[in-house]
Amino acid sequence: MKTSIFLLVIVFSISSHAETNQQPSLYLTDGQEKTSAQYSKPADEVLRKTLTPLQYEVTQEEATEPPFKNTYWNEKREGIYVDVVSGEPLFSSKDKYESGTGWPSFTRPLVPENIVKKEDFLLIIPRTEVRSRYGDSHLGHVFNDGPKPTGLRYCLNSAALRFIPVEEMEAAGYGKFLAEFKTGK
Repeated sequence: MKTSIFLLVIVFSISSHAETNQQPSLYLTDGQEKTSAQYSKPADEVLRKTLTPLQYEVTQEEATEPPFKNTYWNEKREGIYVDVVSGEPLFSSKDKYESGTGWPSFTRPLVPENIVKKEDFLLIIPRTEVRSRYGDSHLGHVFNDGPKPTGLRYCLNSAALRFIPVEEMEAAGYGKFLAEFKTGK
């Protein structure tokens, strides 16, 4: 009897703290700004339908795409990079540099709060995995061999990213980041 009551208390506690799946839409009207509350991870069946097989493998199964054979390693246009799963803003072309690795590399995140770092022991030596906060997407890794001023190299998979060119940022809901490109940061 005590065990049954104990289990009921646990089940009730867990269910009362569970998150709902009702998330705001990521699709906005032209010029409407996105807020952090609008970034969320869709259900797995939605991801399987909307992502390419490579995007799914990289973001959901922590795969790594081939170097030099990915979409953004050599992207030179100005704009921002957002999570392909949630749309949350992650990195700016202003902080992108040519690392010679064949993957897009950045010195720092555009919105540091949108990046989660975790220790990764998949190889013999420990690495720091980089994930998006709201989409929980595997993005890549961060290393301490980058250029100044940060000394960091965020080495990312293109398949985890979507590039928003500066001329499309306002219409896509990322207008608040346009100042990044006007100030010459």
